[in-house]
Amino acid sequence: MYPKDFWYVICESGDVSNQPFARTILDQAMVVYRSKAGEAIVLEDYCPHRGMPLSMGKVEGDAIRCGYHGMLIGRDGGCKSMPGQPRISRLKGVQGYPVLEKFGYVWVWAGDPALADPAKLPKLPWGEGTGWVFGGGLYRIECNYQYLIDNLMDLTHETYVHPNSIGQAEIDDAKPEVSVKGDEVFVTRWMHDIVPPPFWANMIDTKERCDRWQVCQFVPPSNVFIDVGVAVTGSGAPQGNRSQGITGMVVDLITPETETTCWYFWGMARNFNIHDTRLTEDLKRNQGAVFAEDEVVLAAQQRNILRNPERRLINLDIDRGGSHVRRIIARLCNLEEISEPSSQRSG
Repeated sequence: MYPKDFWYVICESGDVSNQPFARTILDQAMVVYRSKAGEAIVLEDYCPHRGMPLSMGKVEGDAIRCGYHGMLIGRDGGCKSMPGQPRISRLKGVQGYPVLEKFGYVWVWAGDPALADPAKLPKLPWGEGTGWVFGGGLYRIECNYQYLIDNLMDLTHETYVHPNSIGQAEIDDAKPEVSVKGDEVFVTRWMHDIVPPPFWANMIDTKERCDRWQVCQFVPPSNVFIDVGVAVTGSGAPQGNRSQGITGMVVDLITPETETTCWYFWGMARNFNIHDTRLTEDLKRNQGAVFAEDEVVLAAQQRNILRNPERRLINLDIDRGGSHVRRIIARLCNLEEISEPSSQRSG
């Protein structure tokens, strides 16, 4: 249940070198390496000779040589040479994947190569160095990627999972608004005239009460961007004036690994104090601790669901954003039935 004709992050740019490494995404085993010219290359991690993982081989120029019997596979996946076999080029090779390297990530097109369109890459203007700074990391989460999307589109869990950082009781009282624009889903929540939770109170230079906002945006195939921040109450933030506040953009780039695991490339971009490298590291560390709490919850959720396959989950009003996302994913996968954790609804 993966939309195929989209770009997915396979790794951070800094992870790629002339030493090949293996990574599975969308249930497909891939090998990633950098050519002598510096280009990131992604191939099926399989030698067509005897099935050896190419990730255990050696890079030669822009090709990779199998570490078992020496077959050389080109960047397009074709067989280039084999010791003692002069007519190797006629043999079937392996799949090569279209690759883009941008915003500090290596993106792979997992579907039809003829449809690989750079314009379908998610728009990350903060990655262009235009008044924003970004810091983040990677978690491998032991849950289906759609459970992670549910988590990010319904932030009511913050009160209970993150009580010492970003959670506060006012989240429960602020009813979110849900809207759908094309293939994108928005969940917007405002908390007016509140005391900011520790995460935000430590950053905003005021002792006054604040308005807090959370605008979750799902972007296919599996990305969530959350516009977050706080501003002094009465300064006009709900009307669009954030001059007396601080704004961040939580970046959640999610790549399915298997049916029960996913790669979670996370981070925060901000447009304030952008030259403060210590703040960038502090935010990365604090945000990483928050997401580590999510990691524990999501893995436990997945284990319990697998132990109870006959049970159905309940969808409530707070799940409306995630339900819209599931409908969109199902349509992009050309499925007739909606893949949701439950057929039960309430509220």
